[in-house]
Amino acid sequence: MNTYYFAIASQDFLLHEEPLEEVLRERINHYKSIEKIIDFWLVNNPSFIHAPEMKHVKKQLVKPSVAILSYNPQFIEWIKLRFGFVLTGTFKSPSNDIQDALSSEQVKHS
Repeated sequence: MNTYYFAIASQDFLLHEEPLEEVLRERINHYKSIEKIIDFWLVNNPSFIHAPEMKHVKKQLVKPSVAILSYNPQFIEWIKLRFGFVLTGTFKSPSNDIQDALSSEQVKHS
């Protein structure tokens, strides 16, 4: 079982209002330069927010969301400091409630 740390916010905020793509690209280049395995993922509409223990997080997300997940709590704390308006937390997976930490769900648009 792995422990995942996450930062989550609306897609509008992270994907359109903030330079997330640039920040993650720089992080990937840094990891490559020091030959470190990438230990973070970007997940659109993450399924883990439907787990009972994530009820408080889901309640605060009124729009489609995007999450950055990592095994590294310091990286997620840095994301929180960098972007500010994100929710952070942790969970273990696989578990009874969260089988696949990186799964996403389809969002129906009206």
